[in-house]
Amino acid sequence: MRYRLRKKIDTMYPCKIKQNLLVLLIAVLAFSFTACNNSEGESGSKGGGLFSKKELPQATADSLYVASYLENQPTFKKHEDLMYLFYGERDYKLAWFRDNELVPEAEKFLTVIDQASTEGLQPKNYKLVDFDALFKAYEAKDGQDSTRLELQRKIDLGLTASYFNYASDFYRGRIDPQSVNNVKWDVKKNKIKLHKALQTILKERDSTYPYYEFEALHAGYANLRSALAKYRELEAKGGWAKIDLGNKKSLAKGDTAAAVLALRKRLNPEQPLNEADKNMRLFDANLENQVKKFQMLHGLAEDGKVGGNTLKQLNVPVEDRIEQIMINMERWRWIPKRMVPKSLDQKYIWVNIPEYKMYIYEDPENDPEAERKYKQVMDMRVIVGKTMHSTPIFSDKLEYVVLAPYWNVPNSIVEREIKPSILRNSGYLASQNMEVVTKEKNPKQIDPSSIDWASVTEKNFPYMVRQRPGPKNSLGSLKFLFPNEYNVYLHDTPADALFSQNQRSFSHGCVRLEKPVELAKYLLAGMPEWNENRIRETINGGEEEWITLPKRVQVYIVYFTSWADENGNVHFREDIYGHDKKLEQEYFG
Repeated sequence: MRYRLRKKIDTMYPCKIKQNLLVLLIAVLAFSFTACNNSEGESGSKGGGLFSKKELPQATADSLYVASYLENQPTFKKHEDLMYLFYGERDYKLAWFRDNELVPEAEKFLTVIDQASTEGLQPKNYKLVDFDALFKAYEAKDGQDSTRLELQRKIDLGLTASYFNYASDFYRGRIDPQSVNNVKWDVKKNKIKLHKALQTILKERDSTYPYYEFEALHAGYANLRSALAKYRELEAKGGWAKIDLGNKKSLAKGDTAAAVLALRKRLNPEQPLNEADKNMRLFDANLENQVKKFQMLHGLAEDGKVGGNTLKQLNVPVEDRIEQIMINMERWRWIPKRMVPKSLDQKYIWVNIPEYKMYIYEDPENDPEAERKYKQVMDMRVIVGKTMHSTPIFSDKLEYVVLAPYWNVPNSIVEREIKPSILRNSGYLASQNMEVVTKEKNPKQIDPSSIDWASVTEKNFPYMVRQRPGPKNSLGSLKFLFPNEYNVYLHDTPADALFSQNQRSFSHGCVRLEKPVELAKYLLAGMPEWNENRIRETINGGEEEWITLPKRVQVYIVYFTSWADENGNVHFREDIYGHDKKLEQEYFG
């Protein structure tokens, strides 16, 4: 705000312009005086000038000049506030020049945007200024003339504006998920201060983040970037051919067929094969193991057989996999640079919906001031929402562990599922250990027979249906609350058999946990009074118990359909909610 105000003041009272003119006049007089008294000039100056470039005064800018530059370069207008903020904080001194020479970081940055395709970005989007022409013109100018000073300003502002264009896409993402309705992503925004990042690059401030290397903020992004390079190499070599099983429904160990050779080529795209060798057409144990690994990397049943969904995933073209990697790199740019705020416990819960998995990462030193070095300490399978009841993508802070919980049935489920069941069977609520109560701090029971269930809707139902604690409770024996607008949380489930399935989208939107007691023990480890025995005794007692965590824990519920692990293995998952297709339209459209 203060820089906008300064811009207005400069417009009304252009003192800065007068000051600059005065400085220029004094410099011209000094130049003339020196020229008269030093006719031989400086031996080290280029072209026989009277000053070396280090001795020449360096140009400066002001808010009026920045405004004028942006008016003539409308493609940079979207980062106008950043331009005023950056130059305002340095009193409008130029940033990319030291002693009238470009700093090395300028060339480094231009190399970075030349190679933007390695980040899944388009170099042409950031090469909006002809720096080669500007550099050539600048090098051709000696002395202290207005053209040379003007070139300094143009180069400096051009580099800064180009940096903000690139860095905004690289660190924050090309797409702003909060402003695009069909891109479902409500995770806390990455609030990186790009003008501070640029100060780090120019070595004007220190930072624990690798801005000075123009480097990514998360290992997950860097791993996918390596995967992108690998898959582009495969694409350049022709990708892989489609596997055609002919009349066979599937391939398995022991089979001999031409399709087996195609399968070998698909799973070993960089390995030359002797097609004349008959053994290449035999589905042997080694090939079976390769198929199982492929199935593991794609979230499929690891039976070693090729058919059905395994064949479908094998035949996804390399071009599609490249796009899938690129849009998941974009999602990493939306993740906050600091995974856990300093005020919270230095650990976080990470639920990846398409993977049907939950992980816990923690900082072993638990030091909010230290450089982040989170390590995985726990993982488990989860069940997520059905397509029509999709689990939302968001972040929040876990505050409570609830033992032996009630399940407060959402009114939407009351209308769609409870009401029809009651109309068919008046004893339905009792059979499910459910009751109807008032919506008060101390709820009072309501006789279900007094309610006109036929007229009940989600919006007009004045009471609450809840399921009492017990073995039939849909939340199981405990739940983990991070109050949010979606009314979504983590919880136990009595339907344990569903965890054995590979595709686990069965819930109404909440996340069901495979090992909830293990999670409770971990979260309550800092509260000795809540050991495992007491946790289980309270659950078995059937009385709801709320436990407030001493420090809240960051929770991320995210949607990544591709990622790469530390060993370079690239994982892919089905786009179960269709979010990839919508993001592709925005990213590549």
